[in-house]
Formats: sequence, structure tokens, C-alpha cells
Amino acid sequence: MEENLLTTGDYRKKILGFMWPILVGQFFQQMYNTADALIVGNFLNAESLAAVTSTSSLVFLIIGFCLGFSSGAGVIVSRHIGARDDEQTGKAVHTAVLLGLVIGIITTILGVFFADDLLRLMGTPANIIERAALYLRIYFGGSISVVMYNMLVGIVQASGDSKHPLYYLVISSILNIILDIVFISVFHMDVDGAAFATIIAQTFSVLLVLRQLLNAKDATRVILSKLRFDRENLRGILRYGFPTAMQDSVIDLSNVLIQSYINSFGSAAVAGIGASTRAEGFGFLLITAFSIAVTTFVSQNIGAGEYERAKKGIRFTLITSILMIEAVGLIMYCFAPYIISAFSTSPDVIAFGTGRMRVCSLFYCMVGFSHISSAVMRGAGRPNVPLIVMLGCWCVVRVVILMTIGQTVHDIRLVYWIYPFTWVLSSIVYIFFLKSTKIGPQE
Repeated sequence: MEENLLTTGDYRKKILGFMWPILVGQFFQQMYNTADALIVGNFLNAESLAAVTSTSSLVFLIIGFCLGFSSGAGVIVSRHIGARDDEQTGKAVHTAVLLGLVIGIITTILGVFFADDLLRLMGTPANIIERAALYLRIYFGGSISVVMYNMLVGIVQASGDSKHPLYYLVISSILNIILDIVFISVFHMDVDGAAFATIIAQTFSVLLVLRQLLNAKDATRVILSKLRFDRENLRGILRYGFPTAMQDSVIDLSNVLIQSYINSFGSAAVAGIGASTRAEGFGFLLITAFSIAVTTFVSQNIGAGEYERAKKGIRFTLITSILMIEAVGLIMYCFAPYIISAFSTSPDVIAFGTGRMRVCSLFYCMVGFSHISSAVMRGAGRPNVPLIVMLGCWCVVRVVILMTIGQTVHDIRLVYWIYPFTWVLSSIVYIFFLKSTKIGPQE
């Protein structure tokens, strides 16, 4: 574990060295979400594509809440590792694993039983709701694998190891694509084939990372007989994880409401905008990678008492990430029609998807700044700040716009502009919080 610590050496090289494997790994993670849509859209039809993409906001709403706790676990484990406290590291690891199991079981039960009702509440078009419900039930039937994978990987990354998660994602993503093609083109399954492929591949990746932790030679080793909740570490994980979980959930809740508005424009709009958001996921890979890297970097260095080093790392990450993310946005702006056509050849689908992408992609620097700032707040011990900012700027503002302007103006361009507007708003607020945040000893 010592060679993976982010508390020594050139901080720029450490951050980038830690970030790049996460970036590549996130690319393959995104393939889980996108391979289904690409293969369904090309081998089946636009309605099946709409059925798969229409479930995204619901999946992210429920799964996103659960994954917030893996972020909290990562912060606590990172702190103990930075302080070189093996005893507390072990207790935190076993607490995190057990918490993941409990949350995963609850998520599976709720998702399976309420999938149909949630889709109806969203006003999912009648011609796709049956297939969308089928996809969602199967996905949530295996959602414990999704939750456990992220919890276990959070532990591995907290130790400074970002390479092994990359290897596991490469293997499981390739497996997912192969199974997608086999189930859909060979066995002639519909959206159920895509859902089964995703869950099987995700389960395989869980087994890989669990094997690593069971055989670890340091304090992150998992011993099944020691799985129990440690009160102090559980409290710490919940303290950092719950605000993050709520933050992700309120964002995704607003996305569910926006999806309901999109549904009113028909299946072509659902498919086109769904394809746009799936492709956008690749544009946001840098955001996710830098966010994980800076949270771990700041947490470890605060744990080690390296406060000035933490500040330098924050400044470097903010500047570097924003420049790189905006460059990706410009590329996606230029090639928007070609990107959407990879999902579907329907002119209507391409028009809707291109319209949204060309508006949003120019503002990627703003969403990047907001997410990186949020990650800095978590690493610096202020997990409630991102919750407050995202709740106010992203959730409340979006809901107010939909409940006011959206009720009188039935225009798809409202969907295109609602995201950039709130990205800019949250970025302005985060500037003030970053200036007031003290990087120093934690209480």
C-alpha cells in the first residue's frame, strides 16, 4: 500500500497517475450503460432503444443514492490510511462491506417491486412501457452487484490503487458487450437480453474485486468472519456518505421529473435525448475521474497533516480538469449528429439528440467545475455543502422551471437549456464556498 500513498512525491504526477487508470476504467464502466443502448438501437428498433434509455433516470436515482455511501466509505478509509492507522482501517473496511450488503439487498427488493409503478408515474409512453418495465425489473434484480462493486472498488481506490479496478472493468465490460450481442442477435432476446448481460458482467466484476480484497496483504484485507459494524466508523461513513447520497438523489430526482417532461414528446424524443445523455456520459468521464482522484488526494493528505500539499493539489486539479473537460465538449459539439447516429438512424431521433448535445456540450466546463468542487468539499470534511448547493441549484431550480415555464410552454428546447443554466448557477455558488473552505485539522 505504501507505494500507492498520495501523501509524498510530486503532487501533480501523483494526481494524474492516480486519475488516468480511473479515467480508462470509467470508460469501460460507461460501456455498461452505453453498450445496451448501442446494440439495442442497432439490432432491434427505436422503440426498444427508448425503452432502455427511458429507465436511466430511475436507475441513477435509486443506485445513485446507494453509491453515495461508497464515497463516504472511501473518505473514511483514505483518512485512516493517510494516518497509517491499520486497526481503524480494518474496522472501516469491514463496516463498509457489511453496509454495502445491507443497502444492496434493500435496493434489490424495492427496485423489483416498484419498477412498474415508477414508470407509470413518469408517464412513460404506452408503446414502450412494457419493455421498459421488463428491463428495469431485471436490472434491479441484480442491483446488489452494482452496489457491492462500487463499495469494494471504493475501498481499493482509497488505498491509492486505481489500476486493479481498471483491469476488472476492462474484463467485465468486454464480457457485457459479448453477452449483449449473443443474447440479442443470436438468441433473439429483446431488452431483457441487454439487462441480463449487464447484470451478469457486473456480478463477475464483483467477484474479481472481492478476490483481491480477500487476498490483500495490508489493512484493507477483508476477512468474512470479521464483517460487523464498528460504531465510530459507521458514523463517519454515514456522516460523509449520507449527504453525498442525498446530493446524488436530489439531482436524479430532478432528472426523473425532466424525463417525465421528455416523455410527453413521444418515443423519438425519449430515444434521441436518451442517446444524447448516454453519449454525454463519455464526455463526463474526466469529471468522474478527477472527482475521485481529488477526494482521495485531499482525504489522504489531511489524514497525514499535509495541508499545504492538499491545497496545491486542489488548485492543480480544478484548472487541469476544466480545460480538458471543455475540450471534450467542443469535440462533441462538432460531431454531435454522427455520435447520435451511432445509436439510431432515425432522422427524428438524430434531430432530438443533436439538438440537446449541441446546447449542453458548450457548458461542460461548468458542470465539471461544480463536480470537482463538490469532491473537494467532501475530501475537506464539508459533505453538507455539495448537498445544499446541488439541492438548491440543480433540484429546486429545475423543478421550479418545469412547474412554471414547463406548464405553459411545451417546447423541447426547455430540456436542452435547463441543464446548462443550473450548471452555471451552481458554479457561481461554489466559488464562494471554495474561498471560505479551510484546509486544516479535522474535528
